[in-house]
Amino acid sequence: MKLSIIAAMDKKRGIGKNNKIPWHLKDDLIRLKILTKDHVVILGRKTYDSMVWYYDRSGRLMPGKLYLVLTRDTSYKPTRENAKAVCSLEEALSSAKDEEEVYINGGKHVFAEALKKDLVDKLYLTIVEGDFDADTFFPDYSQFKHKLSEQKGVSEGLAYTFLELTK
Repeated sequence: MKLSIIAAMDKKRGIGKNNKIPWHLKDDLIRLKILTKDHVVILGRKTYDSMVWYYDRSGRLMPGKLYLVLTRDTSYKPTRENAKAVCSLEEALSSAKDEEEVYINGGKHVFAEALKKDLVDKLYLTIVEGDFDADTFFPDYSQFKHKLSEQKGVSEGLAYTFLELTK
């Protein structure tokens, strides 16, 4: 199984402010949907809850085949049929062991744990131009030095760069 991270950040590695993404980039959301469609996605409870809110509001299905929601709350029950609560990253990886590629989609603590344990094979990053006064940051990823692809664009008035990186 290949483990990949998908994240969007500003130039200072900021990924969130007040538990929200501090920008809206339609191109980034489309990329997220394309990459995770019919795949297993590992994410923290707050990230999952914010995605559910977004998809409930728009009336659309979430694109992943299965969402493994990391939480310490043993009574937590995800609201979507294609989601399952797990209590550790190891349990999530065990549940997805037969998958070709599994994606981690946040948040900060899940990213940090996977990178610290050296479990991640690939990063799909969106670097948003600017500083958004974030209060939550993506961990150091300097070990990912090999650039597989780079694509620049502008969405909703914001310049961005899509990167694919490996070690």
